[in-house]
Parts: sequence; structure tokens; C-alpha cells
Amino acid sequence: MAVLSLAWPYYGVRGEPLPWGHVALAIGIVAALLATFLKQPWWWRLIHGLFAPLAWLVAQAEIDPGWFLAAAIALLLVYRGALSGQVPLYLSNRQTALALADLVPPSGNCLDLGAGLGSMLRPLAEARPDIRCIGVENAPLTWLGGKLLMLSLANCEWRWGSLWKTSLADMDVVYAFLSPVPMAELWEKARAEMRPGSLFVSNSFAVPDVVPSEVIAVDDARQTQLYCYRL
Repeated sequence: MAVLSLAWPYYGVRGEPLPWGHVALAIGIVAALLATFLKQPWWWRLIHGLFAPLAWLVAQAEIDPGWFLAAAIALLLVYRGALSGQVPLYLSNRQTALALADLVPPSGNCLDLGAGLGSMLRPLAEARPDIRCIGVENAPLTWLGGKLLMLSLANCEWRWGSLWKTSLADMDVVYAFLSPVPMAELWEKARAEMRPGSLFVSNSFAVPDVVPSEVIAVDDARQTQLYCYRL
């Protein structure tokens, strides 16, 4: 807006068309500077700086708008959680699943909130055939992929639905790999619904202002931290 408020009057008075390539570049520079001034993370600065120039470059390709609509629908089907709750698709690894396997009591129930494709639940179910594993997912394509991958596992239950509408009452372990945004509210839900002695485990994102009962360091490439909260 700052760039356009200067560019439009200038070129309007001169009767010249806006040089959109240069204007888009100027918008990107100003946006990146403002993001830096506001102390936003480096990746947000990069997004702000590149958005307008890339939009102009794509416009030059004259791509049929239908392709953008199709891409938006495909992204929504996979990353619905990012739109509705600022929860992107994070995939847990096998090392994390094996670390979690040591936390579930014999014949216990383990619930994965926002289970994605079941990247945590599948190896957990294979490592612990004595326990019941439940996954909840609400992104259509991701849910379908997880459902197909879970068909061969008798001790897995794959559910469609919102994590906020899923009862935690009968669970021995509840696992979540979400984002920092919902953690405070999710912890209140866990406190209200989970029974005493049960365990809430968050991958990478700690509950704000709550000291975990234990922090487990997973021996993997990303040095995963499991924040464990005993109810």
C-alpha cells in the first residue's frame, strides 16, 4: 500500500502505465523491511519479500486460473488443519513412535490427535500389538491415505473428525504433534477430560507456562523433544 500510494499518483499524473515489474520489486523490498522492523521470523521476511515479485512473474506466464483453483483445492484437502486451526501437517518418524511405545502401559489405549498419514501410529501399532491405537484426522486426502495404510493393522482404529470433538476420557496416552498455537487450549481439554495418571505427550511444542513431568530426547536427525505431562 505504501508503494502503490506513491506510484499511482506519479504515473497517473504523467499519463504512463505502471511499470508493474519494478513496482512489484519495490513492494517486496518495502514489505521485507517492514517485516524486519516488526521482528518477524526470517521465513516470514522471506515470504513478504518474495510474494509480490513472484506474483508478477507468475502473471507473465498467463497460466489458466483453473490450475490455481485446482492447486488450492488440493492443498485444502491435505492441509485443512493449517487453515482452520493453524496446524500444519507434521509427520512423526519411527524413532519417535518407538520412544512413545515405552510410555504406553500394557493393553493400554493411545490416541494420536491430528494423526496425518499415521506415520507415528503405524510403527507404534507394529511395535506394541498388545495396545489399542487410535488416530484422528480431519483433512480428507490425508485421512484417506492413513485409512488405506492402516487396513492391515488389527489394533488400529482410524477416525475422521476434529481433535476438539474427540473425547480423551478413556485414553492412557494422548499424543499430539501440532503447533504452538493450540497447545494452551489443548492442555485445558486434556486436564478436563483425561483421567488421573494418564499421560499427555506433545512432540516439539511445550504447553505454555506448564512444567512437563518429563522431557524425552529422541535420537533422530531433528533431535525431537517429547514433552510429557502426567495428569
